[in-house]
Amino acid sequence: MATAVSPSQVQEVLFKELEPMVNDTSAISREATFEDLDVDSLDLVELSQVIEDEFGILLEGEDVKDLKTVGEAIDLVVARAS
Repeated sequence: MATAVSPSQVQEVLFKELEPMVNDTSAISREATFEDLDVDSLDLVELSQVIEDEFGILLEGEDVKDLKTVGEAIDLVVARAS
């Protein structure tokens, strides 16, 4: 079972994982959209795997397909971990 995690813990992991995926790392923020960051569906699959490995939370394709911003992804992970 997943243990509770803080938004800052999830943010730290996701920001770190997004860095090699984007051209401008200064654009990574909670408000940044995956589209603006040029993060595609394959990148989101990679992020889902990292989330599962780091936090023990399984995210399905249906879970991530509607995510628009980095903040939404962080909030989803925190909610699932609760």
